[in-house]
Amino acid sequence: MDFDEGNDYNERCTQCAAVSWGITDEGTYYCTSCLNVTERRKEVESIADFTPNTKIQAINRGLKKKRKLEKGWEWYVCEGFQYILYQQAEALLSLGVCPKLKDEVLHNFWKRYLQKSKQAYCRKPIYSNNNKSAVSDSQMSLSGLDSEPELLSIYSSHFSGSEAESQSDVSSRLIFPNIKTTQSETTSVCSGSINGVEYSKQKEKGILKMTLPMTLAFCYMSLLWQRETITLSDLLRFVEDGHIPYINTYQNFPEEMKVYGRDIRIFSIESWPIYEDIYEKVIELGKFLDLPRFPDITENCFLHPNILCMKYLMEANLPDEMHNLTCQVIKMTGIGEVDFLTFDPITEKTRTVKYDVQAVAVIVVVLKLLFLLNDNVEWSLSSLAQENNENNHEGKPCFEFRKWYQIMKKIIDEKRQQREEFKAKYLWKSEKPLYYSSADRSVVYKRRRMVMNLQKQFSTLVDSAPNPKKKNPTSFQLNWVKEEQNATCFHGHSLQEILQKKGKSLTTLNSQYWLSTQKFCKSYCKHVTTYEESNFSMSYQFILNLFSFLLRIKASLLHEEVSLIEKRLFYKKYENKSKASKSKKARRS
Repeated sequence: MDFDEGNDYNERCTQCAAVSWGITDEGTYYCTSCLNVTERRKEVESIADFTPNTKIQAINRGLKKKRKLEKGWEWYVCEGFQYILYQQAEALLSLGVCPKLKDEVLHNFWKRYLQKSKQAYCRKPIYSNNNKSAVSDSQMSLSGLDSEPELLSIYSSHFSGSEAESQSDVSSRLIFPNIKTTQSETTSVCSGSINGVEYSKQKEKGILKMTLPMTLAFCYMSLLWQRETITLSDLLRFVEDGHIPYINTYQNFPEEMKVYGRDIRIFSIESWPIYEDIYEKVIELGKFLDLPRFPDITENCFLHPNILCMKYLMEANLPDEMHNLTCQVIKMTGIGEVDFLTFDPITEKTRTVKYDVQAVAVIVVVLKLLFLLNDNVEWSLSSLAQENNENNHEGKPCFEFRKWYQIMKKIIDEKRQQREEFKAKYLWKSEKPLYYSSADRSVVYKRRRMVMNLQKQFSTLVDSAPNPKKKNPTSFQLNWVKEEQNATCFHGHSLQEILQKKGKSLTTLNSQYWLSTQKFCKSYCKHVTTYEESNFSMSYQFILNLFSFLLRIKASLLHEEVSLIEKRLFYKKYENKSKASKSKKARRS
């Protein structure tokens, strides 16, 4: 090794930032401070400077060194999730959300999670004791989050200035705070990350484990804090349509971040996110982070039920006049109050409102008030509206439930079939193959190439596109204003044949109502009530299936929310039933 010949190399060491270089026997530069060996070689001015034997020896040693470095960077699991959160935040920004969501809200939530889970911003990180990292206590600030280093920054500490320019695809690498790795550390044999094996076995009580669905909980909680115009159902729909990274996000990692072994179980997923699952994780995450009360949801916010009801009335192609009725139901039930709508994780009974599901449930209750939905009254009222439209051609046409039902059923059936075909054709396997060990790499890549060739040949034979085109992001799945819809738009239709004047007010022509749930489950049950389709009318089933398809949720979840709205609206009926049941039990005893 020669210490003097390294003086002509002035780049800083990527490990210790020192400028003190020497030359190895193979002609590569190494840092004399931390012994970090680079791939940069000293330029040879004359072939006479090296003997043939030395040249051959250097080539052999260089190949061995290259094989050893095929594992790539030394990185932690939380860095992988941090990179995914960065990609999701950038995708949300492209959808039009406020830049503060990434730079401030999500940024601080993630820092708080790292501190609460003892992965960073603490004096004794959980991965610093045995083998992997050492965090400088002098650089850690425990007094507050404001002085902590940036996380969601566009910077790569692994590249020097000359290398960073040629690595534009890795320009979005995130800084992991104050972690120093020694030269003796190497990536685990069983995983590409340093702590992949340890992370997969971690079952410490009180620590919320990071998963891919949890990244969506972070995103939605940030949207909720900012009071953005994206509901949870919209977020999951954007994920399914490919506008927000979720499936196979690891293939966007920098090439030097090797993913194999135990990392596959952590970063690979082959299922779409479920509404109830993400909803529960949001509550769980809010409690774990010990967050304060979120900003108030007022009448001017998009998430207020008055505004959301207007949105879903438009999307379901229902009359505009129904919005007055939905506002009355919201006022009578008290679900539009600020305290009811605002998320407060530190309360004893932590809950957050399913804003989109609640708004749709209000519309279902209004439809039951107008048409009863018992497979009888709605058709009778439709006949009256049809007769009035045939005799009267002036003014607004009356809303015909039968005609609306036929149009909506046809369109929803087509959309549902398209969605099922999309799911059937979806390729869960990424273009970047996964392998459980370095020895399996060549076999996995060979199999992947064979599968890709077979898919191309098969798609050519059946004349179908293997990868369907990505849809443009939009808040409305159904647009009834466009002429190419070739369907009647009911937004301007009237409810005059369904409502009757009673003094100065209007009342529904239908005076009956049936409760969706007669008896609620006990408090220890995970669900509010049960839903069996055979126990309800076909019209009610259709309404639930229509809105559950638009929100991409289960019909049972919407049925539960309808039951909760009815419990608030008809609380006297439920009180009388509970008193009657108690008196019967007293008589029996």
